Amino acid sequence: MKKALKWTGIGLAGLILIVVIAAGALYLRGGSRLNRRYEIPVAAIPIPAGASAVARGRHLAEAVTMCHGCHGENLGGDTLIDQPTIVTLYASNLTSGRGGVAAGYTDADYVRAIRHGVDPAGRGLMIMHSDAFSRLGVKDLGALIAYLKSLPPVDNVVPRTRGGPVGKVLVALGVFDRGPAPLIPAEVIDHAAHIPVAPAAGVTPEYGAYLVSVALCTMCHGTDLRGGPAMDEGAPAAPNIAVYAIPGGWTEEQFLSAIRTGVTPSGKSLDADSMPWEHYAKMTDDELKAIWRYLASLGL
Repeated sequence: MKKALKWTGIGLAGLILIVVIAAGALYLRGGSRLNRRYEIPVAAIPIPAGASAVARGRHLAEAVTMCHGCHGENLGGDTLIDQPTIVTLYASNLTSGRGGVAAGYTDADYVRAIRHGVDPAGRGLMIMHSDAFSRLGVKDLGALIAYLKSLPPVDNVVPRTRGGPVGKVLVALGVFDRGPAPLIPAEVIDHAAHIPVAPAAGVTPEYGAYLVSVALCTMCHGTDLRGGPAMDEGAPAAPNIAVYAIPGGWTEEQFLSAIRTGVTPSGKSLDADSMPWEHYAKMTDDELKAIWRYLASLGL
């Protein structure tokens, strides 16, 4: 009996050792992935000057790319996730105030961060939607940067995002890669692709498709806008919104009203945490109509 217990103890000790070694290996692999450096050839783009360019950039930030949703209403930074064993995730202070990044940013740094999802030190940014923002046309990208450079300073020292021990193991296991938004967009972006030229602004399916591609719509509703899984546990799945524009569905006026008011034609209130309609409500009528034209072009 004692001998059996002895061998059982040895077996358990060996199993624990194997688990510890495996966890340690995963911890190192996850940390390596989070700390990977990217050598990005950043294309120089013209940054426009003047009030109209800044106004265009502000509109993009508020209504399309939704920068304020993560970085705060004054873009002075915010805490997104505070779970030290998993991750402490912060959205940067984008201003030139104390703790802000703008004071030390060059134009190339802005392009690198927005379009490539990489910080000036070469690290991939976490949960930065550059996989969508890499589709911004060159003029819109320049206007967005012009707006960010014009921000009034906000003093807010934002800590650096850090992966916790459990989080690094989960990163190595790919647990965070199962959602619709890439954990580290720099891993999936074609960094050699040319900066696109956006289609002419207008009430056209082409311009609507462009807006959808940069406004994070496909992140929730799927690449074909025919629905996607819930973003968070307990949240509703993202609906098929292409079906709204087929005959017998919504009208264009009902679509605009739903985005403006957050209430669907059936009287259902949209959950602002799942569907940020308050941001999209800031789009112009022509922008929303262009998106509607694009939805209508998708068919069944």
